[in-house]
Amino acid sequence: MNYLITGGAGFMGINLIRYLLARGHQVRSYDIAPFDYPEANEISVLQGDIRDRSIHQQAFEGVDIVVHCAAALPLCSREEIMSTDVEGTRRLLDTAEKEKIDRFIHISSTAVYGVPDHHPLFEDDSLIGVGPYGEAKILAEQVCTEFRDKGLCIPVLRPKSFIGPERLGAFELLYDFAYNRHNFPVLGSGDNRYQLLDVEDLCEVVQLCANKDQSAVNDVFNVGAARFGTLRQSFQAVLDRAGHGKRIIGLPLTPAIWTLRVLEALHLSPLYQWIYETAGKESFVGIDKLVDRFEFTPKYSNEEALIRNFDWYVANHDRIANATGVTHRVPWKRGALQVARYVF
Repeated sequence: MNYLITGGAGFMGINLIRYLLARGHQVRSYDIAPFDYPEANEISVLQGDIRDRSIHQQAFEGVDIVVHCAAALPLCSREEIMSTDVEGTRRLLDTAEKEKIDRFIHISSTAVYGVPDHHPLFEDDSLIGVGPYGEAKILAEQVCTEFRDKGLCIPVLRPKSFIGPERLGAFELLYDFAYNRHNFPVLGSGDNRYQLLDVEDLCEVVQLCANKDQSAVNDVFNVGAARFGTLRQSFQAVLDRAGHGKRIIGLPLTPAIWTLRVLEALHLSPLYQWIYETAGKESFVGIDKLVDRFEFTPKYSNEEALIRNFDWYVANHDRIANATGVTHRVPWKRGALQVARYVF
């Protein structure tokens, strides 16, 4: 099939493109960022803003399936997040309707659940977004519902934080500490169950959304690891992989959160509210609907996914050491958290 991947130059985008190419599909990347990967010669590359309707015809030409990964991430401004994640999604769906696209697969987030008071979370639980990013993801899902009601097939995926080759962002803090022989701090005891997801498992779910009957996939699905333990166990696996004998160090939860709130307000922390408000709490979703409808269970555990990502980090350390930005493909500016390396 012919796939259009919005956000194709991002972390999810490049992993999905590689996954689809390996299975013989045709792919076009549509991203505001340059596509600076070796696969550029194997795909169609369109560099542009998803909000720009003037290039939508070029983007959608010959396309069977759209996978909408593009989003302004939490470190962007509220205006940028809302206009990209909500209005950008609406404009893409307008074009998808006009072009009679077979399926439009929307990548949402479990951030739509906010900071919940129970677990596991299921698809019909209340949606309470934290911060502009969480709010925008909820609004974007509402736009998807509007167009589904018009007759479009729109599978909506709510993945847990997903990791794998090319993933940095907030996880780079863990990998940097492990690589440079430091203990790693976590909020609270670290004994809270915390679910992650390997990007390869997410890519497989996307392909299943493209191939299974519309009646099965035209819905909302949580996606997360089937095997996971506590945050301490998951992160300790990375420190053990590094082989320096370092340990996870728990921090008193309330003082740590208040410190991070102040640092975020002063723009001195790379961690945004949803990360630090949920890191010390239980965080996992039920994937029963996914398993039942798709007859698929994610294969990577938390530890396996983190180690796979850490091995990629080590192999590419010299290339990525000095890059910073606001996407998942680069380390985030640490601000005041830079000194934590010297403490732990």
